[in-house]
Amino acid sequence: MVKSFFVFCFSNVIEIKGRRENQVWYLKISKLALAFAIIHSKPPGKSCKEYTEHLAKIVSEQDFGWKSKVEALEAEVLRLRQELLLNKICPRFCLENRRPGASAENLLVQECTYPMSYSSQLEDSGCDVSNDYAFDSLRIASDFCQSEHNLDTSKRCLEIVPPLNLCCTNKEEPLTAPVQFLQHLLEIRKLSEIGILQADFTKLENDSFTICSSVSQLLDGLTVFYNSPKFPVSDILTEAICVLISLITDTKLSNHVLKKCFKKLEEFKKKLIQIILRNSSTNRFQALHAVSHMLVLLGRNNILRNSLISLLLSEVHQFAEQLWQAYQIQAMYDITQYENIFSLFMILEKLLQNETEESNISCSEYDGEEKNKFLKNLDQIILHLSDEFPLFSLYLWRVSVLLNSAQIQID
Repeated sequence: MVKSFFVFCFSNVIEIKGRRENQVWYLKISKLALAFAIIHSKPPGKSCKEYTEHLAKIVSEQDFGWKSKVEALEAEVLRLRQELLLNKICPRFCLENRRPGASAENLLVQECTYPMSYSSQLEDSGCDVSNDYAFDSLRIASDFCQSEHNLDTSKRCLEIVPPLNLCCTNKEEPLTAPVQFLQHLLEIRKLSEIGILQADFTKLENDSFTICSSVSQLLDGLTVFYNSPKFPVSDILTEAICVLISLITDTKLSNHVLKKCFKKLEEFKKKLIQIILRNSSTNRFQALHAVSHMLVLLGRNNILRNSLISLLLSEVHQFAEQLWQAYQIQAMYDITQYENIFSLFMILEKLLQNETEESNISCSEYDGEEKNKFLKNLDQIILHLSDEFPLFSLYLWRVSVLLNSAQIQID
């Protein structure tokens, strides 16, 4: 009855729908028609407000159901696009790794034949969280990205490498698809590098949606984790960290990823920095260490490192000025942020030290505006804050020394 009365009221004004100047009037008539329909169909014993809220609840539940279906379909479409892209890059890889009936014996033969397979390196890399230190997986991921493993081939051929354990909770489920897809990309890259497979990575240029969506899902999942880390770190999150770091440090794949996902990676770095600064939980320092180490790992990429140093210099400079102003007028300052800012100092020192040690410093982005802002009035700030905040002043001075040292090497 509601539907028929609503259509009846609409019939008198439908002819003015297409006229741009009457859009506001059309909207008012539509609201009036809906109000009449609700009043006309209102059951006895219920007020108009209660019946309207009841109808709104029904509509919202229907919308939620459709939203869930749409999200499920979008996820399936992305999964199919990922498979299609892998097939375009390397059809042989997809056929061999997805054929039915692949047994453990076949996996063993493949491991003995192709000892440098990426999946084996990832399994042997020690990315496990069974130890007492929950975030030790980050250190292991760092070690994995730093060097190749020199393992005895005959020993590895005696061990059947089990498939990756990607069983996870509902909260971590969105990470599974992008992790698997990006792992396959890295494995194809490794096998093609040593001549076992032929792969055409130029196909990535023609399918920016798939790679961007996969990396975005991965970064969103990691952001959720770092916002509220759980102990111990699950296997899927450890794999996600390893995949992300391997992806941006790979000499060929990182070019495709950065070209298409640079903005998303920049947002990810900003979110991690804000997570450090705003974390006010009592036992937060272990979590802050994990986020800090993640930023250091991201800083191994030259392009990401320059922008990351600029972001860190900006945050430290801004807080230094706030602290100086609070000191001048004897006002209160954010003690939690003061404690957390030292994590940014440590990240800055690590990144600047790495640049100095590598001796490949160029006129980077942070050598411009952000560096000048940071060094402006720095001596005066240090002088006034050294008595009240000696540790903070010391860290300011150490960062300034590293920046000047970098400039000397450039000159």
